[in-house]
Amino acid sequence: MDDKERELLAAADGAPTEAAPVSAGEGEEAAPPDIPSELPVLPVRDIVVFNYMILPLFVGRDKSVQAVDAALNGSRYILVLTQKDEKVDEPGPDDLYRVGTVGMIMRMLKMPDGRLKVLVQGLTRARVTDFSSADPYLAAKIEVLAERDPKEATLEQEAMMRAAREQSEKILSLRGMASADIMAVLNSVNEPGRLADLVASNLRMRVEEAQRLLECEDPVERLRLVNDQLVKEAEVAAMQAKIQNMAKEGMDKAQKDFFLREQLKAIRRELGEGGEESDDLDELKEALDKAGMPKEVKKEADKQLKRLVSMHPDSSEAGVIRTYLDWMVELPWKKLSKDRLDIKEAKRILDEDHFDLEKVKERILEYLSVRKLNPGMKGPILCFVGPPGVGKTSLGRSIARALGRKFVRMSLGGMRDEAEIRGHRRTYIGSMPGRVIQSIKQAGTRNPVIMLDEIDKVGSDFRGDPSSALLEVLDPEQNNTFSDHYLNVPFDLSKVMFICTANILDTIPPPLLDRMELIRLPGYTEQEKVKIARRYILPRQIEENGLVAEDVSLSDQVVAKIIRDYTREAGLRNLEREVGSVCRKLARRKAEGEEPPFRVTASSLEKLLGPARFMDDEREADLPPGVAVGLAWTPVGGAILHIEAATLPGKGGLQLTGKLGEVMKESAQAALTYAKSRAKELGIAPEMFEKNDIHIHVPAGATPKDGPSAGVTLVTALISLLTNTPVHNDLAMTGEITLRGRVLPVGGIKEKILAAVAAGMKRVIIPAKNMKDIHDIPKDLRGRLKIMPVERIDEVWPLACAVEEKKS
Repeated sequence: MDDKERELLAAADGAPTEAAPVSAGEGEEAAPPDIPSELPVLPVRDIVVFNYMILPLFVGRDKSVQAVDAALNGSRYILVLTQKDEKVDEPGPDDLYRVGTVGMIMRMLKMPDGRLKVLVQGLTRARVTDFSSADPYLAAKIEVLAERDPKEATLEQEAMMRAAREQSEKILSLRGMASADIMAVLNSVNEPGRLADLVASNLRMRVEEAQRLLECEDPVERLRLVNDQLVKEAEVAAMQAKIQNMAKEGMDKAQKDFFLREQLKAIRRELGEGGEESDDLDELKEALDKAGMPKEVKKEADKQLKRLVSMHPDSSEAGVIRTYLDWMVELPWKKLSKDRLDIKEAKRILDEDHFDLEKVKERILEYLSVRKLNPGMKGPILCFVGPPGVGKTSLGRSIARALGRKFVRMSLGGMRDEAEIRGHRRTYIGSMPGRVIQSIKQAGTRNPVIMLDEIDKVGSDFRGDPSSALLEVLDPEQNNTFSDHYLNVPFDLSKVMFICTANILDTIPPPLLDRMELIRLPGYTEQEKVKIARRYILPRQIEENGLVAEDVSLSDQVVAKIIRDYTREAGLRNLEREVGSVCRKLARRKAEGEEPPFRVTASSLEKLLGPARFMDDEREADLPPGVAVGLAWTPVGGAILHIEAATLPGKGGLQLTGKLGEVMKESAQAALTYAKSRAKELGIAPEMFEKNDIHIHVPAGATPKDGPSAGVTLVTALISLLTNTPVHNDLAMTGEITLRGRVLPVGGIKEKILAAVAAGMKRVIIPAKNMKDIHDIPKDLRGRLKIMPVERIDEVWPLACAVEEKKS
């Protein structure tokens, strides 16, 4: 074998060799007849010398140089032993393996730096029986391990020898070093031990594995071990060749594509069609210059453009940068809609689109007035709070129309990913800016009206908290430098008018709620619904169902009956569905050939919509003792709440049912304590508490009920039960109580009053401190109810007791 083909590095004393090892070919004399029983020792690192190997070694350690000199002055034989630990600089007897190879020094050359370069040929294995001296060099007594004569060749031996030759050829082929000369040498060796040594000397093995082969005296077993190593080496060489081929194929394809693109460019230039890519980049640069970006933003865009110019156009990163620059160009950095600052015209538009809602309209007109006087003002953050269907979203569209601005609606319901607000970083595949920046781009101006719908339904999980990300968006002091993760540059949102909508406030985090101006839309009265249906809903449904105004005759009394008997809601969605249902049935009659107009009466309404879903009057003719009607607030408007109390034999316990929350349970305990403390004044026998348990139940037990509004009703129901006196059947009440007998104010007064009117109540008891909320209730509605304010619980029972009124 030549040096390049074997490619095995050997080293002595830690110094590299200048040439690869050479193995003695067939017919060379391997071992002389007599070898001294004591020889100098040459320690080597990182290599195990086998029989028939010829390899150059650099010798630099003093003891090793002395050992080589002693061998040259004597028989020229030297014992080559491998170190157990290559890091040991001065190895002793315990640092060397006991089995090594007796080698003959064929040549020696002194180097200018004092080291020796020797050419050594392995002759035979030998085992150290004892180290005879350690100074000035290591010397050892040895026992020559003669090669055992193989027995008669067997089929197994022949198979292993063929396998060794074939695996060697395969490995050399995978490494690109196959040679007929090498195979000729391997094929000329017929002894299993010699073939094993020849192959092992050219295998890349760890020192421990090579030493194990050297110490194996049985030539057949040694060949078997070599075959095992050849199988491993073949697998490694195959994998290495596969990896190199893959890398080469990828490189060749890239080079081929590059040359083809260059040729295509040259052809296009010759045809006069070249420069498209350059022109595209020039157009992009011109668009960036005209975008009106702030100075620091323009600096970042120019930086990315320079990176794009230096990249290959088909690289993935070039596509990411190009998309980023397109976003930068398309954002309205300096485009502003001109506000319509005609206050009277804005009022006309608001009145045209929405009935009532005076507070909201007044706030919008105030904003326009201030904007007219101070053009540099920041956009307000309004939050419309109210039950579904009261017109919160449509009101935002009307505001944009009144202002002359673009309108964009952004639904936040169910949002859980912070990146939906702040955007994705450009390290992700398919990264995009957040929904806020997308809305700005969609609007095409820097001052649109953006409606953040359902802000109370924003969630959070492992991807972040979107409500926290909204803090910067909705803070007028911060949003002038809003930073989107995708853009990574500040964008001014201070000119945007943000309008949020929510059904309830409990789920909105306090820091976010603090940044918004709340405007409540509690719901509509029956009269308001009739007017809205007449002015907006009925004309829209007539048009959508292919009719004309003259085809339908629907009186206000019929609309009111639809509201009372088929819808019970704070908003208008069910009303629109029912009116739409009426119009669809009339449209069918017209399509079947019946001649309009179609007059809808109270009697024909049941044929069109079916039986009434709600009773016209929910109150009972007479309430039994122990029953009182309360008023409650819900996210979908007000509701009436029947509270029932009953006694049963016991020891004065209190049982509560109806899926009550903690607040209502505490109110019930406070009501019982008050009743006990006032038993004498109310004429309640003391044994009523000692010999009876009291059971308080709120019907619709599957519906959770909680809140601080039921205290007055609970007290009234208890006193009614314990005094066996009924409560007025047309009376509803609300208010919280204290143990000292005070009636505390509660919220949602307008919604509760609307619920009382819808349920046919004639009188309402409310806390005296809630009288300030009465002005929010329309005058016509107030005229239909007798509102009775109370400051203490003692005032409630005389107003609620039906017997007292009859006597008087």
